Amino acid sequence: MNNTWKIYMLTLISFLVGTSQFVISGILDEVATSVGVSLSAAGQLITVFALATTIGTPVVIVATSKIGRRKQLLLALAIILLGIMLTITLPGFGFLLLSRIVLGVGSGVFVVTSYATAANLAPAGRQARAMSNVSLGFSASLVFGVPIGRVVAVTYDWKVIFWGIGLFTLLGIFAIAKAIPSTKGEASVPLGKQLALLKNPKIATALGVTFFVFIGYSVVNTYITPFLTSVMSLSGGVVSVILFVLGIASLIGSKFGGFLADRTGTARTLVISMIVQALALALLSIAAGSNFVSIPLLILWTIAAWTFGPTQNFNLLSLAPEASGIMLSLNSTFVQLGFAVGAGIGGVAVGGPSILSICWIGAAAVAAAVAVVSVSFGLTRSFSKRAATE
Repeated sequence: MNNTWKIYMLTLISFLVGTSQFVISGILDEVATSVGVSLSAAGQLITVFALATTIGTPVVIVATSKIGRRKQLLLALAIILLGIMLTITLPGFGFLLLSRIVLGVGSGVFVVTSYATAANLAPAGRQARAMSNVSLGFSASLVFGVPIGRVVAVTYDWKVIFWGIGLFTLLGIFAIAKAIPSTKGEASVPLGKQLALLKNPKIATALGVTFFVFIGYSVVNTYITPFLTSVMSLSGGVVSVILFVLGIASLIGSKFGGFLADRTGTARTLVISMIVQALALALLSIAAGSNFVSIPLLILWTIAAWTFGPTQNFNLLSLAPEASGIMLSLNSTFVQLGFAVGAGIGGVAVGGPSILSICWIGAAAVAAAVAVVSVSFGLTRSFSKRAATE
């Protein structure tokens, strides 16, 4: 019981970290106008953030594994604070790219370490629920952080958002230093040993699924604001409301994933969520002219996408429970790699003939994930039959 409030504190800080990552997608047009670049160029702010997380997170986690999780959390927040200061103070698109790189490294380290810390703080048998609570913080950043950021950007200036995030991040540093107990560092796990887990076909397949699903999510989510304003012809105030509704949908999805997994099983929940995502995006590309149809499809897509995330985390932990920290780090890497590729592909699509193509691309990426799962199930059955006959 004494540790419950500490887990919720990590949830609150996760909200700040999530907002620093996701708010850009809600204010992308404002940022692009502010620094004088195109929408597709501004979208690369999400690409470099994701690539920095992909490359920097495992390197920093390995390099700092001996200092203990409290110090890792403090280091992550210090890096995030530095990135926010760079965002606020340095002018021009080039420096903005640099600040997103710094933020990406700090955010990635915080995500992995906060999940592991929450699991350690939780009593036996409730680790998955503790991790789900931390995930709730990231979901809440979509519910409140992104739409509030949109309102602030339109009303004042988009940098005001980062002033607020910076202030609360500083408070978070003091809270972590005071509340999270000091622990002994773990033995450093070389990157080679981490990557060796990819030799396991089940793990490699699961991470491949993560990669394709998050390409599909990123290619649409990165450009969701220009999609709402140009394709669906919505005004600034209505856009904030829609972003808020989609944030609520992500919250529902995060909780629904655990409920559905308990009722139908993890594998079935993942497959259902992917099929729903692909169908919703495919139908959205056809029905984009009707807001009456498009908005429910966007809500359905968001719920399905966020049903996938926490469920996939639990699925990966069940595949290698003895290497939980490594599995979380690898999954985070593939998530961010998917974000980077999706944002990059989306940038090309937005610069092309129609922004509507991001829906088809997203649907195709998730369909590819379903195909990977189907092939995996086929191989598993084949190996099982072969083992039974030998």
